[in-house]
Amino acid sequence: MHLPLPRIPAPVPAAPDLEARLTDEMASVVAGARRRALRDGDRQIDTAHLLHSLLETDPEVRAAFDGGAQVARVLGYLVQRSIGYGLRWQGSVEDSGAIPLLTQPGWSPSAVTAMESALARAAARGQSRVRGTDLLAALAADPACRAVEVLEHAGADAETLCARLAEEPLSRQVSQG
Repeated sequence: MHLPLPRIPAPVPAAPDLEARLTDEMASVVAGARRRALRDGDRQIDTAHLLHSLLETDPEVRAAFDGGAQVARVLGYLVQRSIGYGLRWQGSVEDSGAIPLLTQPGWSPSAVTAMESALARAAARGQSRVRGTDLLAALAADPACRAVEVLEHAGADAETLCARLAEEPLSRQVSQG
């Protein structure tokens, strides 16, 4: 009997153009997403990897949801993805149809678009520092991305989340930058 060799995924490469513009906090989120992608056997960081890493590391992101029970449901769904739910995504490229400003090796087109949108959101408030809520808003704004699919399956309405993030007090946005 011949046993199949275990599948060892190739490392997910860094995206130097995009990642050079991130703060230490956001670089940590990306590093967590990259570890998830590698562990899940994915060749690219996708928006669900970014969402999972954001929820684990950023208390402001968790506070943007409608209570701890909703955060727990989203995290539970993301954990299911890492233990098998995401198998249907494995080997496919996430592309919600949005055209990323830059192509980045190791990143899905949708994830690049989300990161570029988060950078633009920070710039719109006069800040160079991207916060986790900037990235969460960018993820929730793309109805065709995997992160929104996860949110919807877990009972978190992406449109409501976008509206809540758009209403963030300006004083909090400026003081965080």
